[in-house]
Amino acid sequence: MSEKDKKVWHRVLINKKELQEGRVATVVAGNKTLCLTHFEGKISALDNKCPHQGGPLGEGSIEKGWLRCPWHGWDYHPCTGNSPGGFDDGVDTFEVEEKEDGIYVGLEKEPPHETTITDVMVETMVNWGVTSVFGMVGHSNLGLADAMRRKEEKGLLKFYGIRHEGAASFAASAYGKLTGKPAACFAIAGPGATNLYTGLWDAKVDRAPILALTGQVASQVVGTGNFQELDLVQAFSSVADFNHRVLHNSKHSELISLAVKNSILKREVSHLTFPDDVQTLKASDSLKAQTPKNRITPLQITPPKESLDKALKLMEAAERPTIIVGHGARFHMDKVIALAEKLNCPVLTTFKGKGLISDFHPLGCGVLGRSGTPIASYFMNESDLLLVIGASFSNHTGITPKIPTIQIDFDPLALSKFHEVEAAVWGEISVTVDLLRDKIEALANKVNRKEEIAERWGIWRAEKQKRLLESRGMGLSAVSVFDQLTKQAPENAVMTVDVGNNAYSFGRYFETKKQSFLMSGYLGSIGFALPASMGAFAAVENTRPIVAVAGDGGLCQYLSEITTLVKYDMPVKLIVINNNELGKISKEQRAGSFDVWKTDLVNPDFAEFARSCGAWGKRITEETELTEAMSELFAQKGPAVLEVCSDVGLI
Repeated sequence: MSEKDKKVWHRVLINKKELQEGRVATVVAGNKTLCLTHFEGKISALDNKCPHQGGPLGEGSIEKGWLRCPWHGWDYHPCTGNSPGGFDDGVDTFEVEEKEDGIYVGLEKEPPHETTITDVMVETMVNWGVTSVFGMVGHSNLGLADAMRRKEEKGLLKFYGIRHEGAASFAASAYGKLTGKPAACFAIAGPGATNLYTGLWDAKVDRAPILALTGQVASQVVGTGNFQELDLVQAFSSVADFNHRVLHNSKHSELISLAVKNSILKREVSHLTFPDDVQTLKASDSLKAQTPKNRITPLQITPPKESLDKALKLMEAAERPTIIVGHGARFHMDKVIALAEKLNCPVLTTFKGKGLISDFHPLGCGVLGRSGTPIASYFMNESDLLLVIGASFSNHTGITPKIPTIQIDFDPLALSKFHEVEAAVWGEISVTVDLLRDKIEALANKVNRKEEIAERWGIWRAEKQKRLLESRGMGLSAVSVFDQLTKQAPENAVMTVDVGNNAYSFGRYFETKKQSFLMSGYLGSIGFALPASMGAFAAVENTRPIVAVAGDGGLCQYLSEITTLVKYDMPVKLIVINNNELGKISKEQRAGSFDVWKTDLVNPDFAEFARSCGAWGKRITEETELTEAMSELFAQKGPAVLEVCSDVGLI
């Protein structure tokens, strides 16, 4: 076989006329980027990379018979690749052949891929269950991205390319909140990595497991002030509990295993940063991917007898106990509801715990606190014992310290965090609640609260009907939007909500069935709803509907991610409440006796913007349009946006 026959021939032009005489172009042959030149009637192919700084010669120009590098002006002959003056820093050339169907370049057959350390690390990550990644591919993370590409091509990983890294970390945070398992967010060095920061803090303070993977400049220039260089280990030290740079001689599969393990067990942020040169290092024969087999202990911790007995004594004596559940109880609600049904006692939720019990359950009383209902606050204040499960006593929720309290949590640091409680019980929630249910025998003294709960719901629903009649002719009221959403939202939807008046109205007026709810809880970050809906989709795909509710201020923070919904055909139904104002901030200014200042907004037509992205979009301005418009929204198969022009004063 001749040398010519051993080569792989790639067509780079359909015909010679595509490249004018005296011009150059960048072409791709297989995985090789070439500089194609047309000089003195001849088509030539040169290596596209200038040997000095890597400048792309295909973006240069031919001047006075020489091909000039666009970065620093070094010259090369357009056909031979030689530099003037006989210097030995020329560029390689490749054989070109003109055929009837085009111009071809012959290249040596590419060698088979050699396993890199990032191949092994990504395989380990996937083995540990991290199979969804949100991020942006860029110049300092290409080797790691290529390892992910190989896993995605095998159907073992899904990568969602986003438009802003902040959306990536919010999406991964929402994934962790919904599933209790980590997803990964992925960025380049420098600004890409720092853009992850807000979403990582959202995950950290809401105790959602998350994995952050960032590129870094090459090892040899770390510390020299290189382009986009930041000390990312130092930069992430406040947000990441597990935080390391991947080195040439790291124990690579063990490092990624520990990153994921820390994230899962501590419900924390884990961060690894990968210098550019490390990402493509060949893996040694001894480096193997790890699995989680026998690496995580069962977590069914039984509470200490002393604290359980104290809780039982309080439960036995109480006549009107009330259960308050937070986000931390979300995976244990069958046990909690079974206990409540034995006691016939009310069940309230924090705002982050909204929907953990249906508002149509005879013991469900809705949300407690600033975003809540008068039903929940009534029953908290009318009880003689509070059983608080998986909740953190935030000011927003307003759990009173004046009533005797039992607190159950699997995190000992959460117990009695802000003030002393009568019985702090450390244990896995399902185990602890089961023990309480099985051991409580004094039921005769318990007051059955079901009729009273139904009565209080009747009072609140009558009040909402009165508010539905309110109109100032300046747009729809929040109660009308959430009343209609209660009627039409799919019962098993995952619902994401933003920050602001839209969130307060959502918590107060929307009545839950079997929906799950995701929000930026302790961080309270505006802009959460849309990227969170992407994380929810990655977690449940098409098995559950996804509904996002955002205000105009929050949506504009990540508005471009509507294109991501379209790209990946995420059938998210997004409702944007547009009042052309940061209404919550205006309200706070007034409450603080300040002038309302700089809270007005100039917005696009959100529905038209959605349509321009390829999604369905509709805009309504009258309450008479609401029922039909929302019905149309939920009838769409793909991503869809309903813009509701609302009255900022009717919340």
